[in-house]
Amino acid sequence: QVHLVESGGGVVQPGGSLRLSCVASGGTFRSYAMGWFRQAPGTERELVAAISRSGDTRYADSVKGRFTISRDNAKNTVYLQMNSLKPEDTAVYYCASTRTLDVRTVVTGTPLYGYWGQGTQVTVSS
Repeated sequence: QVHLVESGGGVVQPGGSLRLSCVASGGTFRSYAMGWFRQAPGTERELVAAISRSGDTRYADSVKGRFTISRDNAKNTVYLQMNSLKPEDTAVYYCASTRTLDVRTVVTGTPLYGYWGQGTQVTVSS
């Protein structure tokens, strides 16, 4: 059983930055592809960024060039660096993990992730 704990959320002004962290326990971290998702009130949960076991990445069009996903296998941690934040980035952010056989597989489908964290609130407001 994989346990994921997010941190780093908060309130930031437009144009500001935040770095989210997600620490995993209970499994072999390097065996899992990871993803960051977000959900605003009244909307469906959507992919923000995903990273394979080998470090290949995918981003939602809305965050390309502003957000960066990375992982540190030695620390069992995945990060989401968020720059140039906009009010429309306001949401609860979740990290998720799924076991993959191919080290280069980037998983982008929400239903394909088996483990989820509890979420961390990000609010972008002046």
